[in-house]
Amino acid sequence: MTEPKGFDEKAEEALSILFEQFWVLRSEEPELYQKIREREHQLKRYISDKFGFDLIVHQHFIKLEKIPVEAKPWMGIQEFSDPRDYAIFCCGLAFTENRSVDEQFLLSEICEDIRDMYPGAFSLDWTNYNHRKSLVRALKKLLDMHIIKLVDGDIEMFAADENYEALYEVTVYARYFIRSYPDDLFRYDTKEAILASEWQRQGTDERRKRVYRKLLFSPVVYRTSEDDPDFAYLRNFRNRLADDIESHTPFRLEMFKNAAMLVMEENRQRFHLFPDQKMTSMLILHFAALVREKVAHETINAFGQVKWTETEFDRMVQLLIDDYSHGWSKAYRNSGTMAIRNELFEALQAWELAYKEKESGMFVLKPAIARLIGRYPKEYLEKRREKDGQDE
Repeated sequence: MTEPKGFDEKAEEALSILFEQFWVLRSEEPELYQKIREREHQLKRYISDKFGFDLIVHQHFIKLEKIPVEAKPWMGIQEFSDPRDYAIFCCGLAFTENRSVDEQFLLSEICEDIRDMYPGAFSLDWTNYNHRKSLVRALKKLLDMHIIKLVDGDIEMFAADENYEALYEVTVYARYFIRSYPDDLFRYDTKEAILASEWQRQGTDERRKRVYRKLLFSPVVYRTSEDDPDFAYLRNFRNRLADDIESHTPFRLEMFKNAAMLVMEENRQRFHLFPDQKMTSMLILHFAALVREKVAHETINAFGQVKWTETEFDRMVQLLIDDYSHGWSKAYRNSGTMAIRNELFEALQAWELAYKEKESGMFVLKPAIARLIGRYPKEYLEKRREKDGQDE
């Protein structure tokens, strides 16, 4: 088969999929697997040159080993709600690595092995409901990732009954979930040390690879100091970066004094984009409009940030509710001020639009929020004014 020349539209689509998905399984997505396989060499060259990542092409799957510059909260497994979930998940991975491909096992077997391997200060107790729920979340993730396969039973039943039994099977993917590291994992004391070890194997062009990783893995890249070397690289090579990104991805590079970000002209469901279809996006967009209206220019510091006390932030949340809640869903209109405040701030943090200083307790709005705005359509506002007039 003749390999396509250059980076065509299908290669761009394949690159996007590799960044969005953990892996592409041949048994689950054969056409997609073949599409990537046909463009393997173009993709490998580009990925290695710009990101320093490894593209693993296996007879059963294709996997892009994605390693960020720094770990962010959203990079965790969103279905997990407790550190115990991660520990049980890792013990489950260890269990499957000691089994043969297609080997079947009972739920009681993996429960026993996980309990023996569990590293916590307190041992697992399957009579404890919370411990069973953690196991359910961990096993469901192992199923979602196709590391194990359910043969008979329903894992949800274990949450209600610690004696419930189910039958599973180890898949061929169990050996390949965890990536290889430059050194033994026991030699690393922190996650920062693991991330730092990544650059030891890169050798050259570390700055370029850091910048590309930041742009693709973050909602926004900020200037963090006057002499921020990564942001200086972005400024100095902005035209070259913009041309390269636009010719290989569906994104466009936007540069400002204190922030750089990738934007997309149209919403594509494959991507994790802001704004999404969730109500929290509406809260952020309305909040951003209010910030534009109320924040005085002289209160913005050299890095494009605005700092508020807790009282000032709470006052803005109340203004948000007063000015915009009339168009929200009933559930949000009936939510208390504190519930709206907490959900809004969590969403602002997740999208790197705000944070709270540990030392001072000040709320800090970051410059990317000035890039957003959300207002109700003119037609909606006119109908509302007419209705308000009739009600008077």
